[in-house]
Amino acid sequence: MGQLIFNGLVTGLLIALPALSLALVFSVLRFANYAIGSMLTVGAYLVYAFNAGLGWPLPLAALAGGAVGAGLALAIDRLVYEPLKGRGGVTLLVASIGVGIALENAVRFIAGSSTRGFAVEVARPLRLHGLRINQEQITTIATVLLALAVVWIVFRFTRLGRAMRAVADNADLAAVRGIPRRQVVCAVWVISSVLATLAGVLVGLDGNVDPQMGWNYILPVFTAAILGGIGNPMAAVAGAVVLGITEELATLVLAPHYRTMVAFAVMALLLLVRPTGLFAAQGTAK
Repeated sequence: MGQLIFNGLVTGLLIALPALSLALVFSVLRFANYAIGSMLTVGAYLVYAFNAGLGWPLPLAALAGGAVGAGLALAIDRLVYEPLKGRGGVTLLVASIGVGIALENAVRFIAGSSTRGFAVEVARPLRLHGLRINQEQITTIATVLLALAVVWIVFRFTRLGRAMRAVADNADLAAVRGIPRRQVVCAVWVISSVLATLAGVLVGLDGNVDPQMGWNYILPVFTAAILGGIGNPMAAVAGAVVLGITEELATLVLAPHYRTMVAFAVMALLLLVRPTGLFAAQGTAK
């Protein structure tokens, strides 16, 4: 039981970064970014190119991949989402579906469909109080906690964070107060893409890098964001942890390949009982 709870915690933290990315975009830009899975995949492949292709250490490759991914996200926003501003959340959602399909097929065209792995040393798992802890799990915990701490500090204690909260609460009032919406939107896409890239690296370390990796996480990511309260980004982290532990404990009575069904059941039940989420709040990072 203890091992399952620990594995569920790690799984939840793995889902937390893309769920936070999804909730952040929704809270500020008011649409569900279906392309989050493809952003995760593209980020993983960018890091793989720097790591395995150029021989860079994984941390340095992750920084470079995050920077390139952020530039790509800004370009997509300028070319796709910005011209559709004011068309409504449904239009932007459909546009994000198109972006996701385009990105996934671009990855297949450039890199092929074969699975790949990062160039990292294989380490033996640790034994601690009866728990089997893999090196990848330690990396996931440390990376996610550091990323969440940085994002929370930005939200709470910087001018950018205050501007993001203001735009999320009332975009029109924020504009009247002189808050530059365009700069906030750019910051949201940069943070969102960096989080997705980090998630891609962690997913790739946990398994393999392949064109379907992001698609496999779309349902859990949306479920975690809705579970926490999709309008409250940091609550998506709590939703991800709850979902991860629930999925792992479900393996006591279900085969592991039914985890997706568990995520779907949790989302369906939540939408019926509490559609605003367990920790719903208005605004960003409240």
